[in-house]
Amino acid sequence: MPGYYVWTIGCQMNKAESERLSACFAELGYQPVETPETADLIVLNSCVVRQSAESRVTNKIVSLRTVKKQYPGKILAVTGCLVDSDIPLLKKRYPHVDYFFKAGDNPPWLANVMSGNSLPVRPAPVTYVPIMQGCNNFCSYCIVPFRRGRERSRTVSDITCEITELVRRGTREVILVGQNVDSYGHDLPDQPQLADLLTKLNEIDGLFRLRFLTNHPKDMSPRLIEAIAGLEKVCKQINLPVQAGNDEILKLMRRGYTVAQYRRLIAQIRVKIPDIVLSTDIIVGFPTETQAQFQDTVDLLSEIKFATVHVAAYSTRPGTIAARELKDDVPQEIKDERLRTVEKLQEQIGTEINARLLGTTVEVLVEGRSKGKWYGRTRTDKLVFFPDKNERLAQLVNISITKTGPWSLQGKIETKAPQGG
Repeated sequence: MPGYYVWTIGCQMNKAESERLSACFAELGYQPVETPETADLIVLNSCVVRQSAESRVTNKIVSLRTVKKQYPGKILAVTGCLVDSDIPLLKKRYPHVDYFFKAGDNPPWLANVMSGNSLPVRPAPVTYVPIMQGCNNFCSYCIVPFRRGRERSRTVSDITCEITELVRRGTREVILVGQNVDSYGHDLPDQPQLADLLTKLNEIDGLFRLRFLTNHPKDMSPRLIEAIAGLEKVCKQINLPVQAGNDEILKLMRRGYTVAQYRRLIAQIRVKIPDIVLSTDIIVGFPTETQAQFQDTVDLLSEIKFATVHVAAYSTRPGTIAARELKDDVPQEIKDERLRTVEKLQEQIGTEINARLLGTTVEVLVEGRSKGKWYGRTRTDKLVFFPDKNERLAQLVNISITKTGPWSLQGKIETKAPQGG
């Protein structure tokens, strides 16, 4: 039986697209293998949002030259955000790659058999489901709109049918993904909103949980907040990227909101959903960022106290607005120092937040095993590890928390009802 190897880096959209590719290959009779050397078909799903990610991608492509030279019959393909409109240039740069195809597209050699949506043969308890492609925002630092194009939403009926089938096959939690899920549906004839989609999906029997990302502060509507508050299966957890805590930097980023507007949105969410758990994204060292402007970001993080902060140092992305219009003038050592400052602060905040769960009982959806323990996540996206000899995969279990840390929790099986998390 021929084998396939899919290597993925980047966002949840990439993960979802890799799952679909893998499902299609399985339907065609391929089996997954652990290394590219043992695969007949190799697909690299790339990301270039950060320089570090792009470097890993190019290193991976280059490393496969030897494999292709030794086994010229293998098919090597590259997709994801590395693949722009200048595919001939990519072919010239990496002649050992057989195919390049854009993010979200079907492989050119399988276009006919992949005309529909392939579902995983054995879906995981948690499955990413794309609800839209592309982005219309054109944040100055972001390459995504140039690589994935403008926003294109899938219909409510299409998404509902897919998730219903996934649940029938064993999926228990679905994470809806898009570059900006808050603008879902505006391009469809009946213009449904994300709140409408969540309401429909909430009715699916056998589905335990619903999540969605990524959100945009300027597009999060009161209707969506009401839906999160009122729908049983929608988890009370939101990722709401602020990116910076200073208005001048936000304007250069072309984010479309002020810090005051972001604060008001957070306040509205917490009034409607008192037990909400919030996470955010931060970019440090954006062009022209002064120490005082960076301190505004630190102050905002200290004030709001997010459960999780995803932080990255700015890196120039060729083709973006920032690359054309702004000089990358913050020295790398200062970027690194600011990165460490945010990480240290968030470790303290995460430790404080998670410590409140000590002694409580939380509901965990079990996703797998690692180093002899089961692991899964709470409804508020807390990672929990616990020992148990019984089969627990895809089950909802109540875990009594016995140890807490900034990034994860430890516990033991309980029988009483969950109290938080």
